[in-house]
Amino acid sequence: MKTRTLATGVAALACSLALTGGLAAHAEAGAIPKYKAPQIFGTTFQADPGHDFTKGLHSRRNGILRGWITAVRGDGSAEYEPIKWKRDKHTEGYFVGPPEGDVTAYASPIAKKVVFLSASGCSGSGVGMTVDRRTGLGNKSCSRSTLIKRAKVGQRASLITVHKGEIVKVQEIFTP
Repeated sequence: MKTRTLATGVAALACSLALTGGLAAHAEAGAIPKYKAPQIFGTTFQADPGHDFTKGLHSRRNGILRGWITAVRGDGSAEYEPIKWKRDKHTEGYFVGPPEGDVTAYASPIAKKVVFLSASGCSGSGVGMTVDRRTGLGNKSCSRSTLIKRAKVGQRASLITVHKGEIVKVQEIFTP
């Protein structure tokens, strides 16, 4: 009986150490904290208190921005701006960015291991939408290169997560 209890204890300790090691490795990899998401179809631009837009384009503070990528630079960084939902009397509405001349924009490197969740699949054909029907957010994981290729083609409404000055997650918002 003692041998069985000892064996069980050793197995439990080994399992515990393996799990702890895994958690430590995960923590070292820079796990992204859970940030509060903005209202997906919010009708005002999100504020970034303390951000000085007169000092050129630089990263937004940590958190999630409802926005779109407006340009991708050769060094793998992206320029992006906040967006808001504008109601329309002839349609459900559409997203708009800041008015012409407004300098509300940011620039951050796109993380090498960015999480890109597409609303239209990785091919982008639009056939077979890949969205969470409850939230309207993309749920198909695609590569960093797909994100960059898609961002170069045009602005796509998304929830953009910035952590430690890098874009670490982009989740597209489905709009009909």
